[in-house]
Amino acid sequence: MRAPAPILVTHLFTPLNDELVKLLRGLTSEEWLAPTVAGSWTVKDVAAHLLDTSMRRVAALRDLWLPPLPPGAFDDGVGPFVNRLNRDWVSVATRLSPRMIVDLHELYGPALAAEMEALDPFATAPLAVSWAGDEESPAWFDVARELTEKWHHQQQIRDATGRPPIYDGYLGPVIDTFVRALPFTYRDVDVDGAIVLRIDDVAWTLHRGTLYEGEGDDPLVRITLSGDRAWRLFTRQRIDPQAKIEGDARYAEPLLGMVSIV
Repeated sequence: MRAPAPILVTHLFTPLNDELVKLLRGLTSEEWLAPTVAGSWTVKDVAAHLLDTSMRRVAALRDLWLPPLPPGAFDDGVGPFVNRLNRDWVSVATRLSPRMIVDLHELYGPALAAEMEALDPFATAPLAVSWAGDEESPAWFDVARELTEKWHHQQQIRDATGRPPIYDGYLGPVIDTFVRALPFTYRDVDVDGAIVLRIDDVAWTLHRGTLYEGEGDDPLVRITLSGDRAWRLFTRQRIDPQAKIEGDARYAEPLLGMVSIV
């Protein structure tokens, strides 16, 4: 086993945005209004949310613009604050036409990619990865987290409109990012031994609160998932994980409830 390597994905932002623009340009009027697994959001709402994440990042990184926060913004925690931001933007974006949303993705997708590429991956990120329990994160982790956001919401649009997923080149680093939530997920679980997670042909081991790449010997439990099921599970989709569990199933429960998004 070995320590997990940094996840360097800045080169994926441009092609992923190109895939999104191509996808959105090909949607019918009815498909724009199709429901998605993202709560009450339609395809148009999810596309608008993706635009918001790009524009907010570009405003902060390129223009050094951080809007003032209202008093007590984080009193309820990071999650409720982010949910309010997202909800407010999606509400405002009902005024934008689908064409306008796509045009803005063509403008701000490349701008975001440029800002991601300009970051020192080993500097301290301006935003810690809260779902991994971080109070401070390296920039590469924050960038990888941003890629998972862009990717999994595009997959939601693809699912809602019957388009094929884009897994080649993306699913591996997305899963690698998501599993970094394992130590935080098991932080309050008394585990005297190793927990192994296998997703497709890749394994990770959690031992004494530390995550490793590779499979440790004699684990308490080994959980095997497909990549397709894993990303859906870790982004709160209510699905049958179809997991293969070998060993003490009690130790699989936290993993099967793990969330790697805010």
